[in-house]
Amino acid sequence: MTGLLVAGTTSDAGKSVVTTGLCRALVRRGVRVAPYKAQNMSNNSMVVSSRGAEGAEIGRAQWIQALAARVEPEAAMNPVLLKPGSDHRSHVVVMGRPAGEVSATDWESGRAHLAEAAHAAYDDLAARFEVVVAEGAGSPAEINLRRSDYVNMGLARHADLPVVVVGDIDRGGVFAAFVGTLALLDEEDARLLAGWVVNKFRGSLELLRPGLQELEARTGRPVHGVLPWHPDVWLDSEDALDLEGRRSGGGSRRVAVVRLPRISNFTDVDALGLEPDLDVVFASTPRGLADADLVVLPGTRATIADLAWLRERGLDRAVLDHAAAGRPVLGICGGCQMLGRTIADPLGVEGPPVTVAGLGLLDLATEFTTEKVLRRHEPAGYEIHHGRVAGQLTSGAVTGTMVHGSFEEDAARAAYLSATLGVTSRTSFPAARERRLDLLGDLVEEHLDVDALLRLAREGVA
Repeated sequence: MTGLLVAGTTSDAGKSVVTTGLCRALVRRGVRVAPYKAQNMSNNSMVVSSRGAEGAEIGRAQWIQALAARVEPEAAMNPVLLKPGSDHRSHVVVMGRPAGEVSATDWESGRAHLAEAAHAAYDDLAARFEVVVAEGAGSPAEINLRRSDYVNMGLARHADLPVVVVGDIDRGGVFAAFVGTLALLDEEDARLLAGWVVNKFRGSLELLRPGLQELEARTGRPVHGVLPWHPDVWLDSEDALDLEGRRSGGGSRRVAVVRLPRISNFTDVDALGLEPDLDVVFASTPRGLADADLVVLPGTRATIADLAWLRERGLDRAVLDHAAAGRPVLGICGGCQMLGRTIADPLGVEGPPVTVAGLGLLDLATEFTTEKVLRRHEPAGYEIHHGRVAGQLTSGAVTGTMVHGSFEEDAARAAYLSATLGVTSRTSFPAARERRLDLLGDLVEEHLDVDALLRLAREGVA
């Protein structure tokens, strides 16, 4: 098997960036390459085509990586997707389809079958592609989880994969994180650790060089490159860790996206963030919505619980006041359901069976069913939901949709912005995404030793 595992000293160290950049760099060299992540924990997902089924669900990061590799995204690229429904329980998606739940109390015993599915998917990709660039999760040195690990060193041991560890120098302490990662691995795991990559470096490389040399001397592993921080590096996000206070655009018309506790598919507003006339912010207080030109209620993995949170914070009144003033409100998927009159969950799909009142801005009713809808739309957009809605999706300036990703289609975004805000769209989102994938490929080629990484993938650890 030919492949490489890109691990990280922490979550958000840059694994996705390096994996995506490597996919683009390798495909430019004529290598048939596939991305892979054994397990994602994210409420940001995408619907891809599936053999014998209407659609399959994978993490957004692997979908983007497949675009970088110029291959068709498929379920095997992210065989296990965990979608948090609470702090202690996650909904499980295996090979693109719903597969029950896993909780903190059965974290080890409830995951053995997931490891089998994940490793079988990797073996399948490795048989069909020249190189598989696998992305780890969290840190490979999470020793409390090692026995049940199939994402980091468990995967590396399964396929005898060389491992490159990425560290975010912008956080500080990157050398300690590298050395500490190696120190916590047992001998068989450590054998597969093949080198280091420094991410988000700012400043003079000459000042960093003595530290890199000392790192190589202490660990006996080479540094395969130093990726600089770049303002235009951007990928579809996996999680909502940094959403509070995040903004994009900087234009005169303000778009306030409600930062729900279980927010999902917030990449729906990425295309709005590229419009120069818009200023897109995430807000979780009524004050944050007060001066908005457009309020967006995004998707959520827990519609009823997040609607209760909305009311506890007084955000429901802020949304109602915004609509009463004739200003536009947009609800997407779970946000659309919140805008209706009632939300019923008679079978307990999200929690205890219950029926609650919605915000009443749209004349529609939602009922949850156990069967999940996974459907792609052309030329852009997709559906992922248990709730079925019936009724009217528009009322004055209030609009609801069950389709994620429709703003990625330039014409649809332009029409909506013109009708609601009088704003003329001045960007192409697909073109911007492709430019940024090319930028990642350029940065990887310039600053990482791609030849050495490709040799590792093909030949393994000596």
